Amino acid sequence: MVVDALGRGEQIIILRKGGISEGRGGFQIEHDHFFLFPTLFHQQRESVLPSAQARYDALAPKLSLDVLRVEFFAEVVDWKSVESFEAAARLRGHHVWREEVIRERFDWGKSRNIYAMAVRVFRLPLAVELPMRADYGGCKSWVDLDAMIAIDGAQPVLTDREFEAKLERFRAALESAPVL
Repeated sequence: MVVDALGRGEQIIILRKGGISEGRGGFQIEHDHFFLFPTLFHQQRESVLPSAQARYDALAPKLSLDVLRVEFFAEVVDWKSVESFEAAARLRGHHVWREEVIRERFDWGKSRNIYAMAVRVFRLPLAVELPMRADYGGCKSWVDLDAMIAIDGAQPVLTDREFEAKLERFRAALESAPVL
């Protein structure tokens, strides 16, 4: 549902805690450009807001367990390590996750934080379908794709003005928050 919300321009942020596979170092922003990976992993219907649940109901039956359909890539424009749940809660309205899910992820593990990345999303001129591989699965933030995907001709999903307005709201929400 997050990839759908990003691809429709509904949100520009990705919230990450880091996956079990990332080890002791936890989440790191390893790439400033990356493809968005639409799967049903961690996409429990109950985890998202009611408006996103309706999108989930429409989209989930169309997602394949055997094929990865890549339609978007993202460019990291800004990021923050959000160090208090109160600061994370100020991002309400910027994403499709329910507050309880954000609290659970914020409190998971040894560190009490969550990463908020503001990304500019671009739609590829043609979607690319790749076979789903076992090593793509699991709780991972980053995976290496087997294929090269061209981004020539990709178009931003939001106009410059729309994106800048959302980016300013993201920054303002975290302005007084303790961040690293």
